[in-house]
Amino acid sequence: MTTTPATLIVVDDDPEIRELLADYLGRHGYRALVAEDAEALHRLLARETPELLIVDLMLPGDDGFTICRELRRDSEVPIIMLTASADETDRILGLELGADDYLGKPFNPRELLARIKAVLRRTRGPATPCPPAEARLVAFGDWRLDRMTRELVDRQGARCSLSGADFQLLQVFLEHPGRVLSREALFELTRGRPAPPLDRSIDVHVCRLRQRLGEDAQHSQLIRTVRGAGYVLTASVDVLS
Repeated sequence: MTTTPATLIVVDDDPEIRELLADYLGRHGYRALVAEDAEALHRLLARETPELLIVDLMLPGDDGFTICRELRRDSEVPIIMLTASADETDRILGLELGADDYLGKPFNPRELLARIKAVLRRTRGPATPCPPAEARLVAFGDWRLDRMTRELVDRQGARCSLSGADFQLLQVFLEHPGRVLSREALFELTRGRPAPPLDRSIDVHVCRLRQRLGEDAQHSQLIRTVRGAGYVLTASVDVLS
């Protein structure tokens, strides 16, 4: 049976990088499309449904932040952000706006490929219904999680869709209720690789997940901060179906 290659879109104003990545990703089984700016990206999105975007932070016109912000209004397509900036603030802001991962320039294409594979593993939904050991509906606190649709449902029935990164992080917490998980453990369990030294991106993702759960860092009851140790999901987890 022939498998349709995943469609990726590379958004970068450097033609050499676009050509390099299109060729490299194509040789590794992906259908790689390219865009030089936000306008070209939107033209592509009008006719294509990519499984992942690779977006340079510094673009003419609308920059990578703007693209990420606008896409997250109505799309959960995974985004890997490329940045030549050494400022960690830029990377944190990108994650807060909904990027799933980031990679500094210059980079090794093999590392980008590994990150693409890791993000797609986290964000692709199951092709078949969840087996009994992977129950579709689980309850915790005042919430239910539908693992098939990746939606949170509150007591009033209101639904909230989760991005791939938020869903994967919540999955890790639900698999380890009551257990304190260090930042390093959370990074490795969600990203599939060890955390870089001094990386604080997990804090950003936890903050964003708390917002989805209607909580803030200082008053979080579901995901509590354990000073000097990490984070813990305090609620019990029940399988519904």
